[in-house]
Amino acid sequence: MKNFFKRYTPLQIAIHVYAWSALVILVFQFFTNNLTANPIQALEQRTGRHAITLLVLSLACTPLHTLFHWTEALKRRRTLGLYAFMYAVVHVLIFLHLDYGLAWSLITQTIFEKPFIIIGVISFLLLIPLAWTSFDIWKKRLGRNWKRLHQMVYIIAPLVVLHYAWSKKGSFFALQGEIVRPLIYGLVVLLFLILRIPPVRRAVASLRDRILAHLRKRTPHPTPSL
Repeated sequence: MKNFFKRYTPLQIAIHVYAWSALVILVFQFFTNNLTANPIQALEQRTGRHAITLLVLSLACTPLHTLFHWTEALKRRRTLGLYAFMYAVVHVLIFLHLDYGLAWSLITQTIFEKPFIIIGVISFLLLIPLAWTSFDIWKKRLGRNWKRLHQMVYIIAPLVVLHYAWSKKGSFFALQGEIVRPLIYGLVVLLFLILRIPPVRRAVASLRDRILAHLRKRTPHPTPSL
C-alpha cells in the first residue's frame, strides 16, 4: 500500500476514481432500471456532461499553475483531457447505436435538422487529433506544431458549451429555461481561456509573485537561540 501511494499522488487517484466510478454508476443504473423514464436520453446527457466537466477541469490546470505555481496540475492535464475524450466517445456511441440503432440515413437527417448536433459533431471531430497526439511521442514528431494543434482547445471548449447549452430546453441567450448549468460552464470556460492568454497569464503570475514577496516580508523570522 505504501508503494501504491508513492507511485500515485492523491490528485491522480482522485481523477481516476472520479472518471471510472461515474461510468460504473451509469452502467449499473442503466442495467438495474434506475435511470429516468428515458434511460437512453439520460445516458446521453450524463456522459456528455461528464465529458464537459473533465474538459473544463483540464482547462483549469494551466490557470492553477499560474495562480498557485502548482506543477502537478500541468502533469494531470493530459489525463483529464483523455478522460474527457473517452466520455465524448461513449456519448457519441450511445447517440449512434442505442438511440438511433446505426440507422445512418435517420442519423444524417437528425444531424441536419438540429444545429446543436452539428456543433457537437464538429467539436468531437476536432477532439480526435488532440487525443491522438496527446502522447509524448507526438510532441517529438510534431515539434512546434504540436502546441499549435493543441491550441484548438480554445475553439473546442466554447463549441462544446454551446452544443450543451443549445441542447437544453430553454434559451441560453435570453436567459430562460434550463440554462443555469450551461451558463456556469460557459462562464468558467471563459474565465479559464482569458487566464490562458499570454499577457493576462504574465500579469497574473507577476501579481502572484508580488503577493508572495509581500507575505514573506510580513512573516516574522525566528530569532536564533544563543
